[in-house]
Amino acid sequence: MPEHADHPYTVAVLGATGYIGGRLVPRLLERGYRVRAIARSAYKLQCRPWGQHKNLEIAAADVLDRSSLKKALTGVRVAYYLVHSMQPDQSDFAEADRSAAQNMAELAEELGLERILYLGGLGNEADPELSHHLRSRIETGHILKRGRVPVTCFRAAMILGSGSASFEIMRYLVDRLPIMLTPSWVRTLSQPIAVRDVLGYLEGALECPETTGQTYDIGGPDVLSYEEIFHIYAKEAGLHKRLIIPVPFFSPTLSSLWIHIITPVPASLARPLAKGLRSTVVCEDNRIRELLPRQLLTVQQAIHFALERIRQHRVESCWMDAGELQPPEWISCGDAHYAGGTILESNHRVRLACAPENVWKTVKSIGGERGWYYGEFLWKLRGIADRLIGGVGLRRGRRDPEELLPGDVLDFWRVTVVEENSRLQLLAEMKLPGEAMLQFSITPQIDGNTELSQIARFLPRGLWGMIYWYSLYPLHGWLFSGMLGKIAELTGCEILSGPESFTQSASMCTLPFVPETQQHEQPQTQPLKGER
Repeated sequence: MPEHADHPYTVAVLGATGYIGGRLVPRLLERGYRVRAIARSAYKLQCRPWGQHKNLEIAAADVLDRSSLKKALTGVRVAYYLVHSMQPDQSDFAEADRSAAQNMAELAEELGLERILYLGGLGNEADPELSHHLRSRIETGHILKRGRVPVTCFRAAMILGSGSASFEIMRYLVDRLPIMLTPSWVRTLSQPIAVRDVLGYLEGALECPETTGQTYDIGGPDVLSYEEIFHIYAKEAGLHKRLIIPVPFFSPTLSSLWIHIITPVPASLARPLAKGLRSTVVCEDNRIRELLPRQLLTVQQAIHFALERIRQHRVESCWMDAGELQPPEWISCGDAHYAGGTILESNHRVRLACAPENVWKTVKSIGGERGWYYGEFLWKLRGIADRLIGGVGLRRGRRDPEELLPGDVLDFWRVTVVEENSRLQLLAEMKLPGEAMLQFSITPQIDGNTELSQIARFLPRGLWGMIYWYSLYPLHGWLFSGMLGKIAELTGCEILSGPESFTQSASMCTLPFVPETQQHEQPQTQPLKGER
């Protein structure tokens, strides 16, 4: 079908906030499809650059909740299933994937869907060494195909693209380690594929009836060892050739811990990925190249384009994007008996002689390469300590140096609210004996000036939470006050008063942020009018 044609039916994309889903949705919209983007966090979708497209519908649903999934799929003819439960907070991702796939297969049949398109992993089921992760991806495809709705399965190995978990692991390892002691899997053969080629196959299959009900291996033109891929990366990144020394004593557990220390990818996610590197993943079936011919990118070209995207700050989606965005209720002020105790606070404010938009530019640029403006050594030390105890650390950075969207990662915080020229709210994802929130609020004053307030809230978990807060309270006061003062200085505005501490009264408390689509039982499935 020609691009920008008006298609007569709605295509659903489950997992629309994920790495592949976040890139597929805008491409389908560009081709004229009506797209229903389905994810647990509808608010995150609305805030994407394409979130207000006239042909877009947004539905909040959880694949493990049959009721919400049924509502989200009603009226859909074709669905992309791009869901994977391998998240750091998921204890048994394989079981979750089985339940989700079973729900999808049964509801697709019940609702009369015509097709399902699924992206899984490449691997040989007969291989006794096949990892739990790869076996789960293959099993998910089998469960989907047991239903009566035809399923097109694509099986891919390493996906090369800016922001993919595999690419980020490789990027940080090669960038940071001129000498690499690696497990024996570094000599294992793989057939990587560029993310744009994955998307090309997913789009093309939608318009190629011959692919219905088939399973295809998809890969790029190169079959290489991971050692060879590392050398290609080093060359494209302008680095000296890395010395790679395979050693026999590196187990998958040790590999995942090493990845956790060196890269932003947490051990809980790195471990199943590292185990999968032991298996040869090479395409055994190339029929898709005849049905959907395209000029496939080589590994060198894919790495080159990925690095260009990173340098230009044009990373469309990232492995960290997926997941639910539901700020906890305790973010509201006061004694949160329903949350388990008193909310502890450290609040500071400053008055500036300028408009809110002048302040907002500095506030929204915090974190990442710019740092946290004050006490940088302490922030880095906290990040190192967090990594050592299994947390995410500071190394995750930020997706874009200027733009922030709800759901974005910001070092060891998650962005929960972005209100232009008004409010930035962050929820801590670091290891803590409790939960923490940091909020910047910009309030215009009657006299034309602006108040910038910084509110840090902490919900302690038991005795250790209380000890943690009160032992660090003087340090937090110094750090947060200094940070606010530095932000005020960087705005270039005249500082009229402050920074000063203050106690927030109940009347000043902000209610917990709940996206409109999550305030009602019915998910939003009506088109959102107007281009952004």
